[in-house]
Amino acid sequence: MTRLMLLAATALTLAACNDSKTATPAADAALPAGVAAPAGQTWADVVAATPEGGFRMGNPDARVKLVEYASLTCPHCREFHEAAAETIKSKYVASGNVSYEYRNFVLNGPDYAATVLSRCQGAPAFFGLLNAFYADQVGWTEPFGRIPKPEMEALSKLAEEQAIARMAELGGLADYVKLRGIPRAKFDQCLADPAQFKAVNDLRNQAVNEYKLTGTPSFIINGAVQEGSYTWADLEPKLQAALR
Repeated sequence: MTRLMLLAATALTLAACNDSKTATPAADAALPAGVAAPAGQTWADVVAATPEGGFRMGNPDARVKLVEYASLTCPHCREFHEAAAETIKSKYVASGNVSYEYRNFVLNGPDYAATVLSRCQGAPAFFGLLNAFYADQVGWTEPFGRIPKPEMEALSKLAEEQAIARMAELGGLADYVKLRGIPRAKFDQCLADPAQFKAVNDLRNQAVNEYKLTGTPSFIINGAVQEGSYTWADLEPKLQAALR
């Protein structure tokens, strides 16, 4: 990923994800019987970081494993999340037959900063922060487009991690995440942690090199990339087919 892309203002990069396409939803297929969750929990409560670098919700032994590669600044990713997240959680994950894993595929500097901050809090907090960043996407990304040109030029002279941390501050992310349970000390700690940056870079390289993904959102079901599926209307019939 080039420094130019990393440091680009949100206003210039929000359109970098896949074009949305519309499909006609299929009628619900008969789903298999559910798998009982651990005592005192629902499967939506069972969250964990995965060896591949994502965060998974649901039964780790689910027969169908759904993986999403997505960007926090991508409008189509936000639209997919709005349309699908609750159904995936309450219908598919809750059954114990489907696990859902989110893997960050960063597209630009603001995305990079928000991704590091959300991932740094660990699995228990990750999905709540994911919901917040998508629900508020327009609001939290807009200030990055107003960073003065001299400040942007100064960012280009900093090392990558320093540039992302400074951009996050200039874009107001410190105040945004403070209201969502991340104090300033934790904000600074996360954005100074080389391991967090490596994990994000590794995920992007994985998406591009291993799965040959070119945009967001992209989906994998049981290890197979779902070509041409960018919306919930595209994806749900394929998820149901995998369950049959």
